[in-house]
Amino acid sequence: MNPINVALLAGGYTGEYEVSINSAKNIAANLDLQKYKVYTILINRDSWVYEGADGNVFVDKNDFSITIGGDRIKFDFAFITVHGTPGEDGKLQGYLDMIGIPYNTCDATTSAITMNKAYTKSVVQGIHGLHTAKSVQLHQKDRHDTATIAATLKFPLFIKPNNGGSSVGMSKVYNVAGLQDAIDKAFKEDPQILIEEFIKGREFSIGIARLDGKVTVLPATEIKSSKDFFDYEAKYTPGVTEEVTPADLPAEKVQEIGEIVTQVYLRLNCRGMVRVDFILLKDTQEFYFIEINTTPGQSANSLIPQQVRAMGMNVGNFYGKIIEGTH
Repeated sequence: MNPINVALLAGGYTGEYEVSINSAKNIAANLDLQKYKVYTILINRDSWVYEGADGNVFVDKNDFSITIGGDRIKFDFAFITVHGTPGEDGKLQGYLDMIGIPYNTCDATTSAITMNKAYTKSVVQGIHGLHTAKSVQLHQKDRHDTATIAATLKFPLFIKPNNGGSSVGMSKVYNVAGLQDAIDKAFKEDPQILIEEFIKGREFSIGIARLDGKVTVLPATEIKSSKDFFDYEAKYTPGVTEEVTPADLPAEKVQEIGEIVTQVYLRLNCRGMVRVDFILLKDTQEFYFIEINTTPGQSANSLIPQQVRAMGMNVGNFYGKIIEGTH
């Protein structure tokens, strides 16, 4: 049986370019090379490039193929590991749908909706046991008044770009004096921003994937940060954050969380693997949905690979099941 030609799409247009490259390296290192022939394609604004042994080969976007030494290689499958645009917001998915190439992530509609934090929250609203922080969405072109926001929401507040896949541009403010600067900072990243009440509690992240036709919830990770909140620095600076996988949670809580995130996965029509970030409220242990990530990081120490290993599963087999399930 011929190996499946897999285009591993990495890079993208955001500050998480390098994170994406690390994800791709880990996926390529773990996939079964007997079954899959992996070609890493770097997605940049001006070109899509396969860095071959004999130099760069440009992708023919008409049929999603490359030509190496006179041989035209058509891809059977695209494994998207681009964080942010264009791999997480539905743009690559739309292109692949148009030319009929299967891929590993949610479809174009779900990818686009889940990149918008406010829209996502409105879709998952009403799931039994799921709560969301009270929030206000602002558009840059609209006039906004900090006094009205301060009267509507309770401090401390989180201010974050609405469409950011990463944690750049986030702030936490404790009173109205710091609000305008935080709003300006977030608007530098995105013309839409979200201001929401701060939820105090334990922070977690959990992977969900469809494996062998069944929605499977991975063991949760608890994120313990020495910083005030899990921003870009906390995420990518060694030693700032401690990640505990599997999280220390009672069995009945694990089951309850599993039921909630399975409903999130189904309601948003997810495919492949996603990761849901949530908080368990300090006193009541209620589940507060933070966001969903549809192309979660896959470097060796990223959360999903940690959770797959904690489940006792081989990471390469896991990626293989993702391909088989969407191929």
